[in-house]
Amino acid sequence: KLMPADLVEKKALTRGMMELLEAAVKAHLNIIIIGGTGAGKTTLLNALSFFINPKERIITIEDAAELQLKQPHVARLETRPPNLEGHGAVRQRELLINSLRMRPDRIVVGEVRGPEALDMLQAMNTGHDGSLTTIHANSPRDGVSRLEVMVSLANASMQLVSIRQQVASAVHVLVQAARLSDGSRRVTNITEVTGMEGEVVTLQDIFVFEKRGLSPEGRVLGRFAATGIRPKFYEKLLAAGIRLRPDLFDEVVEV
Repeated sequence: KLMPADLVEKKALTRGMMELLEAAVKAHLNIIIIGGTGAGKTTLLNALSFFINPKERIITIEDAAELQLKQPHVARLETRPPNLEGHGAVRQRELLINSLRMRPDRIVVGEVRGPEALDMLQAMNTGHDGSLTTIHANSPRDGVSRLEVMVSLANASMQLVSIRQQVASAVHVLVQAARLSDGSRRVTNITEVTGMEGEVVTLQDIFVFEKRGLSPEGRVLGRFAATGIRPKFYEKLLAAGIRLRPDLFDEVVEV
């Protein structure tokens, strides 16, 4: 299992980015990790789970047990395919709804890919803060669109603007993981969901990976750069007693 320090060492992200994500986990922000196949979403989810307080009761929901949480109070729920007669299937959506009765401090869903997205957002909105999950998407904006589509699968009569309000109020941080052309995995965006403007969910990047070209050996060159924007959720960090170093939001690291 890769620890947060290992990911920093492998230059998947910078120390400052990891400090920000650590603060976000400890302050119970809802975080969604997005990326394509093999981008390292589960690896990153496992690493971030390291920052969860061992006193908290965590419920994990997944298809195949890939999450490796080290905390003592973890209840693991796994889906089950239907039997040969087509009965007995247990889907993520049922597990999510049932998990709320188990008084979790946090819910960690391996990957949201269907109508359970609605239940996940509702859980995030009703006091199960600090939830973590992953989604297949290729950019933060694409991640929001995918969520909207998955919620509409759960409730076709729900209006798009109310779906977007759910997303905007439930999700705090989107973390984009990507597998680059040289096979390296990087966190290319840490993006804050800032709310709604009109009928659109508004996003702002806090950290980005800027690709600068390739080395003669084909290695991707670039830099991790803070955008200089202090996130709106900084208030939540302060309320949780977390102070970040002031130069964090000006960091630029060449790789």
